[in-house]
Amino acid sequence: MSQTEGLKDIRKHKRVKDMLLGALERPALKWLCEHSPAWLTPDMLTTIGLLGGAISFVGYLLSNQHPAYLLIASFGLLVNWYGDSMDGSLARYRKIERPRYGFFVDHTLDALAQLIFFLGFAISPYARFDVAMVTLVVYYLMDILVLARNSVQGEFKITYGKIGPTEVRTLVVLVNTILMFWNPVLKLDLGDFGLFDLVLITVGVSFFWVYVAELVRLSKLLRDLDEGKQAEK
Repeated sequence: MSQTEGLKDIRKHKRVKDMLLGALERPALKWLCEHSPAWLTPDMLTTIGLLGGAISFVGYLLSNQHPAYLLIASFGLLVNWYGDSMDGSLARYRKIERPRYGFFVDHTLDALAQLIFFLGFAISPYARFDVAMVTLVVYYLMDILVLARNSVQGEFKITYGKIGPTEVRTLVVLVNTILMFWNPVLKLDLGDFGLFDLVLITVGVSFFWVYVAELVRLSKLLRDLDEGKQAEK
C-alpha cells in the first residue's frame, strides 16, 4: 500500500459542527469568503490564526502591568478565530481543498496555538499555572478524541453539547472583559482561585466528562461493529 492510499477517502469524511453560535458564524464565514481578496490564501489564514495566539500571549503577559492589556488578549482570540475558521472555509468556497495537507497542517498548528494560549493564561496574574496546564491536558485529550473519531468513523466532530472552539473563545473573551473590572478570588485550603481559575476548572471538568463518556460509548460501538463483522466471516 502506498503512503497516500490509506488516506484517499479523507475528503469524504463528514464534518459535524452543531454549534451554539453556528447561526451567527456560518453566515459570517460565508460573507468573509465572498469578500476575501484573491491574494488571500488558506495557508496565509492558517498563519494568521497562529499569529492570533501570539498576540493573545503578549496581551496576557502585559496584563501583569495593567488589566487593560486584556483587550490585546481578546483581540488575539478574534484574530485566531478569523484565521482558524476561515482557512478551511475559504479553501472549500474556492474549491481548492488539499485535504491531506490542509488537515495535517491545520491541526498540528492548532495544537501549537492552544499551547500558546494556555501558556498565556498561566503567565497572566489571573490564572494559576497548575490549573491552566491541567486544563490544557484535558483540551488535548479532546483533540485526540476528535482525531481518533475522525480516523475510525470518518466523522469530524468538533462540537459536543453545542460547544466547540468558537464558543470557548467567546467565553474567554467574556471572562477577559469581566477581569478588566472585577477579579473575585475564592480562598480555599488548596490556595486562592480567581475567576479565570474557576472557569478553566469548569471547562476542564466538563470536557473530561465528555471525553470519558465518548470513550466508553465509542469503544462499545466500535467493538460491536468489529465483532459483528467477525461473526459474518
